Amino acid sequence: MPEITGLREISSSDVLVELDGALWRKLSLLAVVRAGLSVGKRLEREDLRLLRRELRRAEALTKATRMLARRPLPRALLEDRLQRKGVAAAALEEAVEALEQAQYLNDHTYALGRAQSLAERGYGDAAVRHILEQEGVASELIEQAVTSLEPELERAQALLTDAGDRRRMLRRLATRGFTAETLEDVGEREGFR
Repeated sequence: MPEITGLREISSSDVLVELDGALWRKLSLLAVVRAGLSVGKRLEREDLRLLRRELRRAEALTKATRMLARRPLPRALLEDRLQRKGVAAAALEEAVEALEQAQYLNDHTYALGRAQSLAERGYGDAAVRHILEQEGVASELIEQAVTSLEPELERAQALLTDAGDRRRMLRRLATRGFTAETLEDVGEREGFR
């Protein structure tokens, strides 16, 4: 059985492992610690299985964290992207749960922020609902997020007030998920029939 003869930290997240006096490989610090590797330890078959499992877990967490660093994601979308990257189901679930516990992944916060962002970009309630549904957000969280927005009628009125060509803006609002009722109310206020 090979013996670990050296562990050398090469960054805050990586360790070089030496077996029987020769460099073996670079491993994540998290995997080394969780697998219980230490100088003088002989690597049995079971130790190598545990190390492989810990490497998969660390890789899944690293991939998930990088995805969330780019932009917030809801759980379903993160899971889908990790699956497409080939992350094993058990490692994926552990990574997602760890990120939820650490509050890096929170569908409620995501839904509120995403709904606000879409509303600020000129989307109506129906479009906001549809986009959040497509991203895998739970329906009760979608409703909470849409309810938290400024009323659709007020948003439509503000967009129309700022527009140069109001008829054109009304057509644009229709394509952006504003309800027919909202468009009628705004159109009547503007004197359109």
